[in-house]
Amino acid sequence: MGDALGWRFGLKVDALGQNSPMAEKKEPASSERPGRHFEQEETRLWRLSLWFLILLATGMAALSWQRIESLPYNLGAIPVGLLILAILFAAYVHGRRREVSTIKNLVDDLQDRAGPIPSEEQLDQFSQVIAKSQRSFKELIDALDDVAFAMSLDGTLRTVNKKVAELLGVTYSQIVGHKLDEFLEEPQRADVEGSLGYFLDKRRWSGIVALRLKNTTRMLYFDCVINAIVKNDEVTGASVLARDVTQEREKEKRFTELFETLHEGVYFRTPEGRFLDVNAALVEMLGYKTKQELLALEPEDLNYDAKDGKGNALLEILADKTGITREREITMRRKDGSPAVVIDTSRAVLDAFGQVLRYQGTLEDITERRKMEKTLRQQEEFQRYLLESFPDLILVVDLEERYKFVSSRIRDLLGFHSEHLLGKKLSGGEISSPELLSLYREILSGEKVFGFCEFRAQHADGSWRTMRASASALYDAEQKLNGVIISMHDITLERKLEQQVIQSERLAAMGQMIGGFAHELNNPLTSILGLAELLHDTEHDEGSKKQLVILQQQTRRAAEIVQNLLYFSRPPAAGKTAVNLGEVMQRTIHLHAYSLRKNNVAVDFLPEPNFPLVNGDPHQLMQLFLNLILNAEQAVREVRDKGTLRIRMEKRGNSLAVTFQDDGPGIPSEIMHSIFDPFYTTKRPGGGTGLGLSICKAIVREHGGAIDAASGPGGGAVFTVTLPIANAA
Repeated sequence: MGDALGWRFGLKVDALGQNSPMAEKKEPASSERPGRHFEQEETRLWRLSLWFLILLATGMAALSWQRIESLPYNLGAIPVGLLILAILFAAYVHGRRREVSTIKNLVDDLQDRAGPIPSEEQLDQFSQVIAKSQRSFKELIDALDDVAFAMSLDGTLRTVNKKVAELLGVTYSQIVGHKLDEFLEEPQRADVEGSLGYFLDKRRWSGIVALRLKNTTRMLYFDCVINAIVKNDEVTGASVLARDVTQEREKEKRFTELFETLHEGVYFRTPEGRFLDVNAALVEMLGYKTKQELLALEPEDLNYDAKDGKGNALLEILADKTGITREREITMRRKDGSPAVVIDTSRAVLDAFGQVLRYQGTLEDITERRKMEKTLRQQEEFQRYLLESFPDLILVVDLEERYKFVSSRIRDLLGFHSEHLLGKKLSGGEISSPELLSLYREILSGEKVFGFCEFRAQHADGSWRTMRASASALYDAEQKLNGVIISMHDITLERKLEQQVIQSERLAAMGQMIGGFAHELNNPLTSILGLAELLHDTEHDEGSKKQLVILQQQTRRAAEIVQNLLYFSRPPAAGKTAVNLGEVMQRTIHLHAYSLRKNNVAVDFLPEPNFPLVNGDPHQLMQLFLNLILNAEQAVREVRDKGTLRIRMEKRGNSLAVTFQDDGPGIPSEIMHSIFDPFYTTKRPGGGTGLGLSICKAIVREHGGAIDAASGPGGGAVFTVTLPIANAA
């Protein structure tokens, strides 16, 4: 099309400009037939049609096909429109060919009738046909949306279409005959003279031309096809067909700027996974210096595996052919071998047949984010482990009195699972108490910054525990009140120890009082006993003597009780001595005789006169026996009105065994392993401290012996104390 269009522009320059097509007549050579010229005209017209169709189809495909297929819209109507335009143009050329045939026939007829020189009428008719053809061609050129013009080699514009006049903003007459330099700021003629030799040699050039018009600052871009206008095998000018691609270039420029300035890595890659193009951010992200280094890599070179630094499953080719954008997290390999965790957002670009042309997408580096998340998780886990390992129970209650966090320590303290309390309200819950609820509200209202309280809470097994809670306000990151944090621990043991200390102090004070009381009683008892003996020696009737005997017996008994009290309350001597267990047992039974008699518990004790001695503290052994007698007495009272405590002593090798057997309810097998634990008791609250048997075990262990418990064969409980013999030790 370029050659034909250039020939037409060169042939019709004067006719489309200011001169008549017949202003300058040339006689044909004598050796050339006039019809030959019209045959050449017909051939060139057909060539023009062929080149126009080829150039139009090729240009449209080259300039628009890549953009059309990448758009998500169906633009298949464009090729159909192109086909229709080609058909219309072919019809137009066919009409022109008929006109040329008419002219040819006319010339042939003239030659046959009038000889080689036509008449004025024939020349006038011939001129009208040519002028009509020129006007039709001018209308066709003006109808083009692209810029079309012809110029001489010195840059003088010979003819232009309507699009040129609109672009320059002047009339047709102000353009034709003027040099192109008069309308352009750049490029200057000197800038293109270096390429003139190449054009004269090749007689054709195509490419993108950037120019700026006079009195404007905007650069314009045209996709040009320039063909030489040749006469007698000599280039006399050039015909130019140019399409305005300024908007496309500006869009490409903006895209390129965006492509290069994005912080995320942007890539285009082949269906096989090789990079076609990447931006600077992706090059920097993966630690490379130049884009060429990255483009030269194979897909597997960028995959990362924690074991050997490479893998083949992380940057796999997308399998779908739907063109839907996919997002996934992958680990890529940097140039230095370190991992780069990225979010890959990509989609497949498909052709008209649904085949993948390329993949395009972005890579967002989240390596630092993942490191921070890992650090935060580690900190959260550390805090959770810290709270879980804290000996106190930690509770977090929100502004609506609901548990937001409950540490697992609650299972050890109260027997509940932490999940059981989450979401429940503080009031009316398993740990609810007026004291705790009041403390929570005081902290929440700002009355207290920090506070504590004590309250009783029921264990899951039904027992009651004494708890001590401390609370303070909990704030969020913006220093806004977010709830109350409560630390709670079990002080049941502490309270029992305090009560035991108080009881011990009371007993110590009572011991001192008993000591003084016994000394005070000794004097009147001695006097009563002496007077009774004097009266017994005087003459009295039988009734009086019997009464004096009873008086002496009871006085001696009272004196013996006082001596036992003094013995029990006397501070223990340093070290251990040889002790007669039978004597210690008798003193203990006498000391507790009143209580046993009152509760109808008979003691069956047969002391051995020649029993070996043991090495020990008589006061501690007396407390040991007293605790066992008390336990037997209380066990009997629980099931019957009267009972019997059987105490036996026997020698077993190098040890002495003392057995206490009652006829009470006995010891259940499920609690047998717990009866010697401190504060373990089966009695009702206030009925006992749970320390008696644990003290017994401690005393026996201190004396190098052992204590065992079992259920009797006929019912009741059997406690056996084994102590080493003194000389054997």
